[in-house]
Amino acid sequence: MPPHDHDHHGHDHAHDHGKAHKHDHGHSHAGHSHGPGGHHHGPLTFDRAFAIGISLNILFVIVEFGLGFVSQSVALMADAGHNLSDVLGLAVAWAGATLARRGATKRFTYGFKASTILAALINALLLLMAMGAIVFEAVMRFGQPAEVKGAVVVVVAAIGILVNAATAWLFARGQKSDINLRGAYLHMAADATVSAGVMLAGVAIWWTGANWIDPVTSIVVSALIFWQTWGLLRETIEMSLNAVPRAIDIDQVAAALKGLPGVTAMHDLHIWPMSTTETVLTAHLVMVEMPADAFLPDAQRMLQERFAIGHATIQIERGEACATDC
Repeated sequence: MPPHDHDHHGHDHAHDHGKAHKHDHGHSHAGHSHGPGGHHHGPLTFDRAFAIGISLNILFVIVEFGLGFVSQSVALMADAGHNLSDVLGLAVAWAGATLARRGATKRFTYGFKASTILAALINALLLLMAMGAIVFEAVMRFGQPAEVKGAVVVVVAAIGILVNAATAWLFARGQKSDINLRGAYLHMAADATVSAGVMLAGVAIWWTGANWIDPVTSIVVSALIFWQTWGLLRETIEMSLNAVPRAIDIDQVAAALKGLPGVTAMHDLHIWPMSTTETVLTAHLVMVEMPADAFLPDAQRMLQERFAIGHATIQIERGEACATDC
């Protein structure tokens, strides 16, 4: 989403609680954060990347499965099945990114931004399921290794490396700042790795005639991809549970807020991901004297620039009593 250049800050709501504590709520949506560093990539570019990636992989799945069936290569057929799961994974990531651009409604007041977190989680689960299916099929083949045409395997797997590496490259620049795009990127990078393993297995079978190399390669490559995917799964589960994004050190944020001029105490600091690229913060700051008008926008600008937190709501509480009672 393009950054919205509007700050809702300095909304002062006076409440009489005993000895008149005054609460100032600063709501900032300035410069929506797009990951650490706030990088933003135009949605049209990635729409094109998703469309190209899905089209290429559908074509490749058809070719790879057909040739795998003809050549009796479980590695090729399993790789085709994995590629098919990745078509679904890309579609899920694209749907999440598209939903995230929809505006807020009365029921979904944050819009559908969190759909990118859900898409990344589904992608991680899909990738793990695909790896499990490959391992299962490979183990089943150990008892009766099929005759594999190594030359066909090598050629098809080489094409697979090109298709998957090219698709992964389309998402490479966005994967560091958006875990949803990282899910798509990992899918494609994993496919390229599987294809490389399949190609090496094909070369080995071609030279040695040992058909057991085919399922062994599938298991080894699957184990490597599982190791990669586990990190993605853990991070998406954390984000689903509203954990502080890994790129943000909450102690540093707390110290920065406490260090603001006039702040005597702070409590109820909460930081959580609104989407895979945008972060929300709420905090209560205790001050003896009410701050100047520039305090809230300055604090929000500091949070955006230092921590890429673009949605900050800061409540000012006046009075020394609150410093202990709160």
